[in-house]
Amino acid sequence: MDEAQLQDSAYSAYDVVVIGAGPAGENAADYAVRGSGRTAVLIEAELVGGECSYWACMPSKALLRPVEVLDSVRTLPGLSGTELDVAGVLARRDAFTSHHDDSGQVRWANGAGIDVLRGRARLTAPRTVEVTAADGTVTTLRARQAVVLATGTGAAVPPVPGLAEALPWTSRDVTNLAEVPRRVAVIGGGVVGCESATWLNGLGAEQVTLIQSNRALLPRDEPFVHDLVAERLRDAGVEIRTGARLESVSRPHAAATGIGHVHGGEATLFVDGAELVVDEVVVAVGRTPATAGLGLDAVGVALDPRGYVPVDEHLTVRTDGAEGDWLYAVGDVNGLALLTHMGKYQARVCGAVIAARAEGRPLDGPRYRNLAGTRVVPQVVFTLPQVATVGLTERAARDAGLDVETVEYDLAALAGTSLQRDGYRGRAKLVIDRAEDVLLGATFVGPEVAELVHAATVAVIGAVPLELLRHAVPSYPTPSEIWLRLLESREDAKG
Repeated sequence: MDEAQLQDSAYSAYDVVVIGAGPAGENAADYAVRGSGRTAVLIEAELVGGECSYWACMPSKALLRPVEVLDSVRTLPGLSGTELDVAGVLARRDAFTSHHDDSGQVRWANGAGIDVLRGRARLTAPRTVEVTAADGTVTTLRARQAVVLATGTGAAVPPVPGLAEALPWTSRDVTNLAEVPRRVAVIGGGVVGCESATWLNGLGAEQVTLIQSNRALLPRDEPFVHDLVAERLRDAGVEIRTGARLESVSRPHAAATGIGHVHGGEATLFVDGAELVVDEVVVAVGRTPATAGLGLDAVGVALDPRGYVPVDEHLTVRTDGAEGDWLYAVGDVNGLALLTHMGKYQARVCGAVIAARAEGRPLDGPRYRNLAGTRVVPQVVFTLPQVATVGLTERAARDAGLDVETVEYDLAALAGTSLQRDGYRGRAKLVIDRAEDVLLGATFVGPEVAELVHAATVAVIGAVPLELLRHAVPSYPTPSEIWLRLLESREDAKG
C-alpha cells in the first residue's frame, strides 16, 4: 500500500505498527516481519532513517574523519603538502546524509515489504494508533500483534537565563554546519561536546572554548580518558574550562538563519563571573526522551523518573487495560543506552520476540533477551585521540559491589602503534572480576583504537575466562598486541 492509499483509508490494520523510522524502528519492523508474510508500517514525522542518518552519527563522523586523517599525516615524516579543504569536507558530509533526501530509505522499506506513513502518531487505545499528517489528514491504524515505540530523543537545552533566547546551535546544527564560526563556545564536555570541539577546531574555527560543569571531560569514563583527550584538545588550541558554571547568555540580535548557519549577532556568555564573547554557541548537555504527544497515558504507561519508557528484558512495555504483550520500546526512548548500535541491537531482539509471540513459540534462548542491557555497552568517541570503551569502569564495578582487579598498559609501548605515527600517546585498562576471572570492562584511548573495542565486547558478553583469552594470539605488529601485554602485566603482578 502506498502512502496516498494509506492516508485515504479511514482505517488500516497491520500486524506491526512502528512509531519512529530511525535505525531502531527500521530494524524492529524488518526483524518482526522478515520472511513471514506479516505486515508492518513505519510512521515518521521527519525523515526515514532518523537522527543517526541525517543529524548525528553519519554527518559527525564524516566531519571528524578528514580531521583525523590530517592529524595522522602530520605525524609521519615523509608526508607533506596535505591541506584540509573545508568545502570538500562539507560536500562529502552532505553526500553521506543524502542531502536530507530519504527516498532511498523509503525504497528500502518498501522493498522489505514495509509501508511508510508520514505524520505524528499517538496511541488512542490498546493496539490503536492515530496518525496526523502535515495537512491535518488523520489516519487510524490498528496493530494486530504489536506497536513499537522508536521515537528517540531530542537535544536538551538547560534553563540558563538567556540561553534559549540566544537560539544556540544544538547537535543538529553543529553536524550540519554550513559555515564554520570564527569564535564558538561549546557547552558540555560529553561525547557530542568533545567531538564537536574536535571538528570545529579542525575545520578552522579560530577560537573554540569548551565549557564543562563537571571537573572532567567524558566523566563517566576512566580518569585517564579526560587527561589524554583534554591534553590533545588544548595542544590543538581549544580552551577547556572544567568545573565551570554558565550563569547567563546575552544575544540581543539573535535571528534564526537556517540549520547550520550562524544565528546572527555576537553572543556574550557569563561564565564564573567572566564574559566570553563568541559568534555561535553549541549546546551539548544531553538528550531528552521524545515521548510528548505519544498518548502513553491512554494505555496506562508510566514513564520512569527520567522520563523514559521502561521496558523488561524482552523490550516489552507494561500497560493497563489490555491483555497480552503488545507494546514495545526500542532505542533511545527507553533510556537504556543512547547509541545507534544499541538501539539496532534492541530492535533485533524486539523483532525476534514479536515474531516468536506471533507464531506461538516460547521465548527460549538468548536471542529473545536484551542481554547487553546497560552493562555491556560498547562505544567509540571519535575525538583526537579516540576513546573506545565497553562494560564497567573500575568505579562503576566497585560501586556495584564487585570485587575487581585492574591492569593498565601504555599503548605507545607497542610496535604496532609506533608504526602508526610518531609520538603516539595512549593507554589501555581492563577491569576484571576477581572471583570469576572474567573481563567486566575495557577502555582504550589513543589514535585508531576504535577497532580494539569489539574484541573486548566479545570477551565481556561471552564471559571468556582470562586463562583462555591469553590463547587468542594477536597479529604482529598491530595495536591488538595490547591484549597480550595487558594479560602479561596481570600475570607479572600476580608473581
